[in-house]
Amino acid sequence: MIAEDKKTDYKSLRAVQTGDAGFRKLAEACVCFANAQGGQLVIGIEDKDKLPPVNQTISVELINQTLNRLRSLCFGVAVSSDSIQQHTNGSHYFVIQVLPSLKAIATTSDGKIFIRIGDQCHAARSEDIVRLATEKDAFQWELQPRATVINNVSAEIVATFASEIRQSPRVKAMVKAFSDYEIAEHYNLTLGGQLTNFGVLWMGTAAQRSRLAYPMTVQYIVYDDLGNKIRKIDWHDYTQNPKEQLLDIERQAIELTYYHEFPDGLFRRPIRFYDVKVVRELLVNAFVHKSFTISGDIFISSYPDRLEVRNPGGLPTGITKDNILHRTARRNPHLIRIFHDLNLMEGEGSGYDLLYEISSRDAKPFPEVYSEYDSTTVVQYSKILHQETVMLLDFVSTHYTLSQREFIALGLIARQQKILTTQLSRELQVAEEERLRSYVGRLLEQGIVISRGMKKGTEYLINPKLIASAKINLKPSLKVIEPHRLKALIVEELKLRPESSVNHIHRQFEEVLLKDVRKAVYSLVSEGVLDHSPGKTYRIYWLVKKNRDGKENNAN
Repeated sequence: MIAEDKKTDYKSLRAVQTGDAGFRKLAEACVCFANAQGGQLVIGIEDKDKLPPVNQTISVELINQTLNRLRSLCFGVAVSSDSIQQHTNGSHYFVIQVLPSLKAIATTSDGKIFIRIGDQCHAARSEDIVRLATEKDAFQWELQPRATVINNVSAEIVATFASEIRQSPRVKAMVKAFSDYEIAEHYNLTLGGQLTNFGVLWMGTAAQRSRLAYPMTVQYIVYDDLGNKIRKIDWHDYTQNPKEQLLDIERQAIELTYYHEFPDGLFRRPIRFYDVKVVRELLVNAFVHKSFTISGDIFISSYPDRLEVRNPGGLPTGITKDNILHRTARRNPHLIRIFHDLNLMEGEGSGYDLLYEISSRDAKPFPEVYSEYDSTTVVQYSKILHQETVMLLDFVSTHYTLSQREFIALGLIARQQKILTTQLSRELQVAEEERLRSYVGRLLEQGIVISRGMKKGTEYLINPKLIASAKINLKPSLKVIEPHRLKALIVEELKLRPESSVNHIHRQFEEVLLKDVRKAVYSLVSEGVLDHSPGKTYRIYWLVKKNRDGKENNAN
């Protein structure tokens, strides 16, 4: 059975048996695939069981009727189907192949545009439509043939590439058994004996690369504290393929290897400004998501406090800075494939997970993404926010086995000291409570993290017992003070300075969040402990007389 993924969608046979409603949903799915890199609809599979129902039968006539109906409901979409498929349980299903639309934007017959984001189909927004139109050529840029034939490429170059592929643990044995030229064709470096744009980029000469519309060019610039350029290297001579450029940048960008030092017992512990894996992922992302239909260099800018990487082309359609942790899209799928198979990048869609995990472990800010119509910039700051957090996470990694997601969440909680469910969900880019549980559920079960409050008012904190076990000298902070203790402090403050506003009270406990002070004051009012002046502007608070007198009488 075909696995369901971003290029495969299961649909029940009911989709073609329920009239217009079912067919229109299928048409939307076809438009989604056509506006991406194509895909397939597996018809006759139930989502719940991922199997065709027992004794399900399908006729060739039904397949033809389905194809004809879909063709009438889609514009700019090419669909086809092979014969009836039979599952091991004896039941039937069939597969509809959807080809990518090469030039035009695919739409439904009533003019609606849909795009594929991850494994979901979404209506296109206005900015998505503009970007989609721009990217139509970009999807096919890699495969456009050139006048150069593969036989004119040095046999040594082809053999070197084939050898690198055969040595990779990520490549299947079947591919490794191909001849050198078959491997080149397998990776779409050549089609029908001619080099593709991608083939010229990877195996061509400097002169051949220079004749590509917008080949891979890079600038590395170092700035001082005043923003002055103090060093610059560029890769404008077209002599290197993308892999060679990547490795050469890593060798020459020495500023990216600098590190911090902070005390760790009797020793000094180094932490790089930018972890080697962070640098690799940022560079690879810029390479594989570069738009080769837009003129412009990849800029790598090293500042004293941050690294900025900018590449030509906005974020791929459907991807935003607010969903980049969980959505994937491919602008140059064949370049991505080679980088992955040569072990130069993480698996597709896992790069930002890795960036977030390393940032959490090193107590650094998460990368910031800025996307415009013709460029995308990623900013990674070098500063360690909390040295104690690094030591705490080291202790946790030594004594507990956590998933990548759990480390990301733990780093956020440790860095913030206290964080609300709503804020944690926003930082992790998750909306559903069930998905947040996959980040924090085991942290709570193992006692690494504790929670306070209920539902959306729930706060997550590092367990004080864990801090004690780690023997880390974390400074006490009022930020994590328990609500009843904060109320007691506010009562004592109003005894000394009655008729104070919330802002005046907050000045005495500046480590506490203003919203927490405000919440505690409102709670004391509802409990009858405090009273306040009329109106909402410039409201002041004082202790209710019976509470004040009661305290005084007890003292007497």
